[in-house]
Amino acid sequence: MNEVFSGIWVYAPLVINGVKALIVLVVGWIIAGTVSRFVQRRVSATRHIDPMLGGFAASIVRWLILLIVLVAVLNLFGIQATSLVAMLGAATLAIGLALQGTLSDLASGFMLILFRPFRIGQYVDIGGTTGTVKELNLFFTELATPDNVQIIVPNGQVWGEIIRNFSHHDTRRCDLTFGIDYDDDADKAMAVILDLAAADPRVLDDPAPWARVTNLGDSSVDITARLWCQTADFWELKFAMTKAVKLAFDDAGISIPYPHTVEVRKST
Repeated sequence: MNEVFSGIWVYAPLVINGVKALIVLVVGWIIAGTVSRFVQRRVSATRHIDPMLGGFAASIVRWLILLIVLVAVLNLFGIQATSLVAMLGAATLAIGLALQGTLSDLASGFMLILFRPFRIGQYVDIGGTTGTVKELNLFFTELATPDNVQIIVPNGQVWGEIIRNFSHHDTRRCDLTFGIDYDDDADKAMAVILDLAAADPRVLDDPAPWARVTNLGDSSVDITARLWCQTADFWELKFAMTKAVKLAFDDAGISIPYPHTVEVRKST
């Protein structure tokens, strides 16, 4: 019996430290989540700070708290911080080789935050992938497509690709091309387009609306209109003008031809 109690007494400190470590881990995890959410709310609520920094700062705070919790847990088992630093130093090379992609994403995340090629809520094209920016954290960027499909792009790929930001400038140019029949009056068609542009309040006066014959196609004379508008009005203007020009051409007797070819026979 004494041997049983002595055995229990030997392992008792280890069990107690294990319970303490579990409690520290749970409490630390809860604190890390609570503090990170608080930081994100506070940063995002500040008007002069980019909302994108909220999630990024929250991620940093969360990982720092979890690191402190890990050190505290190791101290419970007699592993001092100095020993931990030495162990981490010895394992740095192996970890770096194993996590090359992850470390690249982390470094790229810092670069994206530093130079800020895009912000939360902006519509971007990243290497052919388009969507609205929803989140940027330490390791990846989250996009949402127009049909609300989630796309996760590692930060390393984001930083290494060409980024087209459609929302960066306040204004955009809306280019529209219409084909008319060769027998129709091109000047009349251009006048119809410019009159519709002048009547639409979304079209800016400066730069002035522009319409020119830009191509002589196989079956149509192509007229291109260039209209400037606020970025937020781009798609609605594009759709509205496309419909309005079609209806106005019908009223003016200007036809939009189907693709066709004309066979010319030579007399013998």
